[in-house]
Amino acid sequence: MAHAPNPIADDIEQYLERHANKSMLRFITCGSVDDGKSTLIGRLLYESKLVFEDQLSALESDSKKVGTQGEGLDFALLVDGLAAEREQGITIDVAYRYFTTERRKFVVADTPGHEQYTRNMVTGASTADLAVILVDARKGVLTQTRRHSYLVSLLGIRHVVLAVNKLDLVDYSQEVFERIAGEYAAFAAEIGLTHVVPVPMSAYMGDNLTAPSPNTPWYTGPTLIDHLETVEIDDADETAPFRMPVQWVNRPDLDFRGFSGRIVSGVVRPGDRVRVLPSGRESVVERIVTMDGDLDEAVAGRSVTVTLADEIDISRGDVIAGVDALPCVADQFEAHLVWMGEHDMLPERPYLCQIGTMTVQARVTRPKYKVNVNTLEQTATNTLALNEIGVCNISFDRPVPFDPYADNRDTGGFILIDRLTNATVGAGMIAHSLRRSDNIHWQAVDVDGEARSLLKGHRPHIVWFTGLSGSGKSTVANELERRLYALGCHTYLLDGDNVRHGLGRDLGFTDADRVENIRRVTEVAKLMADAGLIVLASFISPFCAEREAARELVGADHFCEIFIDAPIEVAEERDPKGLYRKARRGELINFTGVDSPYEPPLNPDLRIDTTATSPEEAARLIIEHLRSLGTIV
Repeated sequence: MAHAPNPIADDIEQYLERHANKSMLRFITCGSVDDGKSTLIGRLLYESKLVFEDQLSALESDSKKVGTQGEGLDFALLVDGLAAEREQGITIDVAYRYFTTERRKFVVADTPGHEQYTRNMVTGASTADLAVILVDARKGVLTQTRRHSYLVSLLGIRHVVLAVNKLDLVDYSQEVFERIAGEYAAFAAEIGLTHVVPVPMSAYMGDNLTAPSPNTPWYTGPTLIDHLETVEIDDADETAPFRMPVQWVNRPDLDFRGFSGRIVSGVVRPGDRVRVLPSGRESVVERIVTMDGDLDEAVAGRSVTVTLADEIDISRGDVIAGVDALPCVADQFEAHLVWMGEHDMLPERPYLCQIGTMTVQARVTRPKYKVNVNTLEQTATNTLALNEIGVCNISFDRPVPFDPYADNRDTGGFILIDRLTNATVGAGMIAHSLRRSDNIHWQAVDVDGEARSLLKGHRPHIVWFTGLSGSGKSTVANELERRLYALGCHTYLLDGDNVRHGLGRDLGFTDADRVENIRRVTEVAKLMADAGLIVLASFISPFCAEREAARELVGADHFCEIFIDAPIEVAEERDPKGLYRKARRGELINFTGVDSPYEPPLNPDLRIDTTATSPEEAARLIIEHLRSLGTIV
């Protein structure tokens, strides 16, 4: 090892015990690009004597080949592991490093500074206790500095070190340091960051990292490592109410049924009375089981299996909580949302949402405003773009147990996932539930959908036609309804143009408006199906996500997707309404197939090529399909 430490103390058992009992601090480094985050961590590892001889040799070699410090060591290379990072001299991914001192153990996350990688910074900050926010002394407080600081505040980090870095490049100017510290303090106060410690430093030169620097005699505060070793982090997880999201129902044999998960807050003991949410059933903890035997007590951060005195139906995603302080249960919330998707957020588009160990379907029902990270001004908006931060109303498809994020990160935070790509597109922090979710309840009725279906003599169904304008959807749907009517079936045809005269008259043709249009149509079609009708829905419906959401809302047994397929050249040649010609002339914008995308179905129930199949033959094929499903006889 380089700078090898003294051998372990004479009594190795005492050393190991002392090491095991050290407290742990998780912190992140963040700030604008090229502010020296990776260099800082690399220097801390070096100063902590955690760089082995072979690593030091490799560092010397790499510094000469790809480093940015001339003949000197480029400490950033100890952290920047990706080839693209080394080539560009920037951090792209989140790099986690572990190091220890005599007084504390540390896990540090080096997060990227580029705006396009803000989502990676959120990942690193989500579990941190403290943030080291670096500022280049030559540049001062930048937009990304403010964005990261705002995110730090939103994510519940209350301890911040303002590292005014590269002070050697401004001749260790006290005036520069105090100006930056003052500007940042004013911004921090506005966003609720009250524990900010400014430190003047040069990460590359080592000034004020582990020892006071003679280059800053005017600075009398702690060095960075002194502050990291001594800062007191409230251990709120253990004092908070007991919460354990269930990850797995543990049933190895007929005689054992336990519920496994990580305790995210509080303490649990055998004999404690608990409630399972969202069901609301109560029981008593009988055992706390681990691989090393039963425990008399388990605290936050521990993964355990608990058994209960009563047989209760519990599934993955349920939350076991102490009865003395229960989480809330709701399906509509106001939340801060950080948008991470390459494509803009679309209100009412269905996304997958992971909250705790539960996965539900979620929609952003209404963005209320977005936040300008420079001025903190709240601006009305209909969407959020990449890296934008806003406050939105969120709706889940079922009630979930939660705590406000300010009270519990684990039960109050969630991520949104694109249903088709599985990419994480948003990170949310619940502020509170919406009161209307508590005031609206389903009204029981005596005549249900099954009874209405029996009266009509056939099963209800939604036949969803999708395809380009001019592909033949309306023609086939009209022919199908004519034939079903002749068979005595009760039908209704929802046509895209007709709906736009009423239900969707306030909507345009942006992606967001198209999503909302299909959401409305789906809800109407569901009501009609509940009335016992066979509903024919003829809409371009260009996005797979909305068509799949319609299938899920109605139920796969009562829904079929018919892809009316025709090449765009054929559809454009037909052009019964002259729309393609207008679009090509620029008179129509956001026209599907010209300047707005169409996503063909991946697995339609039927594909009908209208260049080879007549409307009459298409209707016959669909009727055969409905008979095979048992919808009609």
